[in-house]
Amino acid sequence: MTPAGAHPAGPIIAVDGPTASGKGTIARQLAAHFGLPYLDTGLLYRAVGYQLAQNGGDASRADDALAACRFDDALLAHPDLRLESTGALASQISAHPQVRAALLARQVDFANQVGGAVLDGRDIGTVIAPHADAKLFVTARPDVRAQRRYSEMTQRGVPVRYEEILADIRARDARDTGRKDAPLCQAPDAMLLDNSDMSREQALAAAIAFVTSKLHSA
Repeated sequence: MTPAGAHPAGPIIAVDGPTASGKGTIARQLAAHFGLPYLDTGLLYRAVGYQLAQNGGDASRADDALAACRFDDALLAHPDLRLESTGALASQISAHPQVRAALLARQVDFANQVGGAVLDGRDIGTVIAPHADAKLFVTARPDVRAQRRYSEMTQRGVPVRYEEILADIRARDARDTGRKDAPLCQAPDAMLLDNSDMSREQALAAAIAFVTSKLHSA
């Protein structure tokens, strides 16, 4: 493992932001653009949340959440990890320091692999890879994020209500920013990318331009 402050032979790009902000889309496209491996760290927490549900556990109990960290890697490909209910569980279990500690090494190893990497999540630029070469904090207004999620789910034929999605997003934001351990926050050296009034193409272009400038100045 590369120690904090050291750089592997390749760039590390950290993309953080709240739920439904578009950070995952931007991170995947950055990985494709720069030819880097990509990790959606939120998927790890969703896997724990899903496993907890399968175990019949209680998301408010740290012991139950920690036991769910012992999931099979094959679970990461399960389509139910993308369900809103799984996302809500992921947000709840991520508040437990024991869960974050259990998943920490896995994320740090991925970030520090030879050749570089792109990771997105809630604490990549502040905890997982504070030495990242380029950091972005991707966000949008809660109402915009709720509308995007609503449109995405209704297009898939999932019956949802906009008001419930907005309430869930606000609740997740409160949990993510208010937790004591590794709260969601913008790293001091991260670029703030508020894409509330941007198209996907505009947001990606801004992200690529920023990362390119950071890598060229390194």
